[in-house]
Amino acid sequence: MAEYEQKTKETDQSVIEFIESVDSAKKREDAYKLLKIFEETSGFEAKMWGPSIIGFGSYHYKYESGHEGDAPLVGYSPRKAKISLYFATGDSAREKLLERFGKHTSGKACVYINKLADVNEDVLKELITDSIFFLQKMYP
Repeated sequence: MAEYEQKTKETDQSVIEFIESVDSAKKREDAYKLLKIFEETSGFEAKMWGPSIIGFGSYHYKYESGHEGDAPLVGYSPRKAKISLYFATGDSAREKLLERFGKHTSGKACVYINKLADVNEDVLKELITDSIFFLQKMYP
């Protein structure tokens, strides 16, 4: 069986250059606001993960299947359609916080927003803090 190669790895790509490459001026503005919120709340410097995820901190995971790798504790990506926010999955507190978050949709790993103005920034900060705490406890 071929060794699984993790696609999303921390890179040396510039976070600022990446944000500057975002087409929409409004998304760029939100990306800079998110950068400030995530850095201040997480206490971690922003790093690029793969070509399009801005991540903060990192942890090493290992599943029962034997699959393992590294991932950012939290992050976001200003994508064309929506802004993707990355928080820990499997955390029951996440669902409670999302009830107060504002206008969003969520998938298994991502929470999607159209713009920062649609959501409660205080709840965003709680989601960041909670996610980091959850992951650091689960993967010490």
